[in-house]
Amino acid sequence: MTNIPDEMFDVVDADDNVIGQASRHEVHTKGLMHRSVHILVFNSHGRLFMQKRSMEKDENPGFWDTSAAGHVDSGEDYAHCAQRELREELGIDCTALDEIMRLPAQENTLWEHVRVYKCVTDRDIRINESEISEGHYWTLDELTETINSTPVIFTTTFHLIFSQFINKF
Repeated sequence: MTNIPDEMFDVVDADDNVIGQASRHEVHTKGLMHRSVHILVFNSHGRLFMQKRSMEKDENPGFWDTSAAGHVDSGEDYAHCAQRELREELGIDCTALDEIMRLPAQENTLWEHVRVYKCVTDRDIRINESEISEGHYWTLDELTETINSTPVIFTTTFHLIFSQFINKF
């Protein structure tokens, strides 16, 4: 597994208030609410970089997902986590990260309160192969067509993000 089993996360309530801490294993095993970020990385041509999750991941292995994503560590804030995940997974820094939406914890987010950020950059992406098996840019039309024809290849969280993103823009 690429994930460290003793990572510590803040456990939160339905309103995203911290009520305790627990290990990665415990929050996933018990379905405790916790926090995550997802980042949509667009290039200047409006194409969205998508990652295919490594088969070694403990959640959604082999599924297509947002450009970068990850759990917010205990004591970390969402914005710092988003910057960290961009560096760890894609090898890029994006100083202009904009929060574009929030999703409440629910079954389809795996009980994660999710903050979604958008970044526009033409920097070279260097995927972290321990986290991502492959990645490439998609047009929004290509994504819509693939989601409609083969929805099972995408994570449930991505489905929520994409459906709300399309309705916003």
